[in-house]
Amino acid sequence: MRIAQIAPLYEAVPPRLYGGTERVVSWLTEELVAQGHDVTLFASGDSRTSAKLEPMWPCALRLDGSVREPTALHVAMLEHIYRRSNEFDLLHFHLDYFPFSLFLRQTTPFVTTFHGRLDLPELQPVFRTFSSLPLVSISNSQRRPVPYARWVRTIHHGMPETLLAPVPAEQNYLAFLGRISPEKRVDRAIEIAARCGIKLKIAAKIDPADRDYFEEKIRPLIEANGNVEFIGEIGDAEKPAFLSGALALIVPIDWPEPFGIVMIEAMACGTPVIAFNRGSVPEVIEDGVTGFIVEDETSAVGAVRRLPQLSRPLIRKRFEERFTSRRMARDYLEVYGELMKTATPRPRLVAP
Repeated sequence: MRIAQIAPLYEAVPPRLYGGTERVVSWLTEELVAQGHDVTLFASGDSRTSAKLEPMWPCALRLDGSVREPTALHVAMLEHIYRRSNEFDLLHFHLDYFPFSLFLRQTTPFVTTFHGRLDLPELQPVFRTFSSLPLVSISNSQRRPVPYARWVRTIHHGMPETLLAPVPAEQNYLAFLGRISPEKRVDRAIEIAARCGIKLKIAAKIDPADRDYFEEKIRPLIEANGNVEFIGEIGDAEKPAFLSGALALIVPIDWPEPFGIVMIEAMACGTPVIAFNRGSVPEVIEDGVTGFIVEDETSAVGAVRRLPQLSRPLIRKRFEERFTSRRMARDYLEVYGELMKTATPRPRLVAP
């Protein structure tokens, strides 16, 4: 199958550090290639892939301080792909609603995976206008605000089975991993650890938009609590040791999390997850098996005390059964096949 994977240009594929969407695109692309498919990846030029790379900008926009209008580059990329669309059996977009209008007007089957929140009111006119286009959600909870869209399937993320794995470590702290922002509520993690009398280690990215929030709200909490260590942003190489040494990963979110890759990263290392009952959490975490689903700080403190009930080898096993990139690719291939069966026949390009 000739498949085009189209990624945002903000981060490389895979990203050097944080970047959820681009990491998933990388995992999916590599697995599709491993299964023998002809895959072309449209992404930034500093991406690394075993697929054919079509660089749409020399480097990730996050690292290119000269770029002031990233939307313009994405529009140019879409036109470039549109002109080449007949070269592919299927186009798979990871660009939210940006491809909708242009690609509705061509015959190559395409699908869009949404990676973000969909409960914003300004999104509703877009989904109503393009209600016939096939979409994939990354959790059932993500799609609830737009039930009238054409959701062809929910496909949970999956990561390479060997990317992260447990390493020998003494578990003596709680962990927070991901990004510092108001909706991620690292302040709750600090409170939970303090109430438990356990050290908290924070490995997290700080976006420029959240720098003031960190300096005004979070840094004072860290400095006031001598049992909190802020590590900063870490990559995959550091995650096995960081997660394996944790009693649990704390996910104290206060927003409708579309998926939450950090939860399956913890599971890959056999680490329990204590997560607030928001968004996708009940779809990812099996309460009492791979972690605990809680409603507030008090129940989270209680969950910490129940951690000895959980089996870390079983947590790893459930990761292998539910959240590998092999399973994810298999699910997407089924969707691709279904869309190709119902697509309008089109002439093939003939090589000169």
